[in-house]
Amino acid sequence: MNCASAGPGAADLNVRATQPDAAHAVLEPAETALFARFGRTRTIPAGHHLFRRGDIGTQMYIVVSGTVDLDFGEDLVIKHMGAGEFFGELGLLIGDHPRSADATAASDCELIELDHNDFQKLVDHDSALTAHFLRRSIVRVVNNEQLLIRQLRRRNHDLEEALDNLYATSHQLNQTEELIRTDELTGLYNRRGLTLHLQECRRAGRRPGNGLLLIDCDRFKRVNDEHGHLTGDRVLQNVAHILRSVLVGDDLACRLGGDEFCVFVASTDAEGLRPLAERILRNVQAQLTIDGAPQICPVSIGITPLEANGGSWNDWYARADSALYEAKRLGGNRLHGLESATTLV
Repeated sequence: MNCASAGPGAADLNVRATQPDAAHAVLEPAETALFARFGRTRTIPAGHHLFRRGDIGTQMYIVVSGTVDLDFGEDLVIKHMGAGEFFGELGLLIGDHPRSADATAASDCELIELDHNDFQKLVDHDSALTAHFLRRSIVRVVNNEQLLIRQLRRRNHDLEEALDNLYATSHQLNQTEELIRTDELTGLYNRRGLTLHLQECRRAGRRPGNGLLLIDCDRFKRVNDEHGHLTGDRVLQNVAHILRSVLVGDDLACRLGGDEFCVFVASTDAEGLRPLAERILRNVQAQLTIDGAPQICPVSIGITPLEANGGSWNDWYARADSALYEAKRLGGNRLHGLESATTLV
């Protein structure tokens, strides 16, 4: 949905905050200056409707002053867009895409408006800065899709199609593709890399694996609070290293954001999912005994097999997240799924 990036910004189905820079619709000063250079300034009086849900839109807007309200309907909270915030970017990037919210000036506003041709000029002028903006936009869209699924308990097919179109239009940034696929801290795939991988699997008519592991660090906030964020970064890097050490073949590990990881397991069948998850737990447990500042923290793992014919990321994630929640409820440092639980002591 083309305005969804201004909606709720959560990284997972537990509505837990991750990457704040990707979840908020506030432009950085360099972005604002660049967009103002290629956009047009519009003065909008209070009460004026910029667009309504279902309208076909091709423009993106940046609020210079005043407030714009975005109403997504369906009992969702109205979003108040203030100075420096932007919305409507999918209409800009995709073109001729139905708006997903009513946009109304809550006060007299000054806006910067950009269309598809303006965006192409941005790409040509500063591809690196534009790629950074596009990456944040994509992450926000994916995050909002997952939160809406949690809130509304239904799939959002229109957003999936919008994402497909968005990734097609972003192909012009292929020189930076690998950079924006990869999480800078851990070297694993990030959310964008995972989404592109799932699209490639879908186009090839194959599953991304036989099972999904959803992995979350236990008491990670305590590590940051007591030992600092550099130690927290080292903990995340060590978790990523363990994942890489146990995966083979077409297995794929991804950092979803914050202290949450996922693994698509293709190297074994459903019966092998539990032994693989147990190996991850054992390797984590081994590092817990190292003296000094923590090298790692306990993890909980939710497991779900993937159905042989059909299913989607949203379905798989919801099942794995439910199993992960149960592992956390039982005290953490364990795996859950496939009708039983395992813990390390």
